[in-house]
Amino acid sequence: MKALVAQEIIEDKILLIRGKKVILDRDLAKLYGVETAQLKRQVKRNIERFPEDFMFVLTKQELKNWRCQFGTSKSIQMGLRYFPIVFTEQGVAMLSSVLNTRKAIQVNIAIMRAFVKIREIALTHKAIAKKLEELERGIEGNKKSIKMAFAFIYDMLDSKKKGSRIIKGFSSHKKAKK
Repeated sequence: MKALVAQEIIEDKILLIRGKKVILDRDLAKLYGVETAQLKRQVKRNIERFPEDFMFVLTKQELKNWRCQFGTSKSIQMGLRYFPIVFTEQGVAMLSSVLNTRKAIQVNIAIMRAFVKIREIALTHKAIAKKLEELERGIEGNKKSIKMAFAFIYDMLDSKKKGSRIIKGFSSHKKAKK
């Protein structure tokens, strides 16, 4: 089935607020092809399905920070009469049950895949950072050996230029003494 919404578009809509990955109500409404007011009405009618860890209303400061980060409207309200509601991954999943349309279900599947992809990327970055840290620690402990190896390589290069051969061991090189 052809994707209704490009993965990159969805990924661009996912924000980090209060340490949680969320999507704004107006962005979700646009993705679902409904008015923001309609989305909010459906949520209010089914409010018991949306605890605080599924959705929350942005504070004035959070809205200001978001506005500054993305360079949107000069007005704090950005043309909004109410502060936006943001939905966590679980809240987005719950939306498919209250916006029970074929498009909402398909868009929800794409959004869930985007959340999973972002989580996988984050885990990959953590794993790479951990490996780099281990490598750095290993290098710190082996600085002398690394310097000796470079000295040996430099001596070999110097000897090839001079036409001689190194038979045993190696001498210290100027660059290795740093």
